[in-house]
Amino acid sequence: MPALSEVIAALDALWPPEQAEQWDAVGTVCGDPAAPVGRVLFAVDPVQEVVDEAVALGADLLVTHHPLYLRGTTTVAASTFKGRVVHTLIKHDIALHVAHTNADRADPGVSDALAGALDLRVTGPLVPDPADPAGRRGLGRVCELDPPMTLSAFAERAAKRLPGTAQGIRVAGDPGRTIRTVAVCGGSGDSLFDEVRAAGVDAYVTADLRHHPASEAQQHSPLALVDAAHWATEWPWAEQAAAQLDEISDRHGWGLRTHVSKIVTDPWTAHAASTVTNHSTGAPN
Repeated sequence: MPALSEVIAALDALWPPEQAEQWDAVGTVCGDPAAPVGRVLFAVDPVQEVVDEAVALGADLLVTHHPLYLRGTTTVAASTFKGRVVHTLIKHDIALHVAHTNADRADPGVSDALAGALDLRVTGPLVPDPADPAGRRGLGRVCELDPPMTLSAFAERAAKRLPGTAQGIRVAGDPGRTIRTVAVCGGSGDSLFDEVRAAGVDAYVTADLRHHPASEAQQHSPLALVDAAHWATEWPWAEQAAAQLDEISDRHGWGLRTHVSKIVTDPWTAHAASTVTNHSTGAPN
């Protein structure tokens, strides 16, 4: 079996830590570089339920998209929920490695996995990385939908293709509008509306859309919005990442066994549909 340091070197080649945002906290959180690695679990969130799953699997390494300590800490006491995660990992000799905004920018990255889940053909990054001469890295992706379909049908596809969450899929725009081109950004994407409009796409798939940015985007243009749960837009990356490590393992003869957590770590647990009201009369439709 390879040493943890060898596996981490391979992961850093996929998602170079220097390509992460300056505010981000990526890399190895805990783990002995010399420890052998035979089983790896991929997940979006390093929460206790996922760590317990790693223990039950007998995993030696947990790779997550979201950091455990994004803003630093002064304690890892087990009396705190994040400290309990660290204690559980160390007690069971499980390393934790994080690939966050470096995985967002990678080729392939988080948005490539989202596009693949929706059966979209990627034509390039939404926000190209100026340091990439090939023009393939960067935030988000611009895609084509072939064959075109109505916004309503595309939203139904998203609801079927992405993992189920309490939120489901929210849509803004004319349900009958034909969608041919789509921008996608896994995770929170309402800071990229200028770039989305510049791309001239028909629809934008992302997560965590807030009222004011979404409302202003609707006033700017007929851009359709497809808003999914944050976790759901990033979970396809875990499958993509596991497949990438499988390929590396096969090439080196490591014999790694990779797993993807299917625990839903989206924080929202239920959805109650409101009564749709005709705002001109105040009466329910």
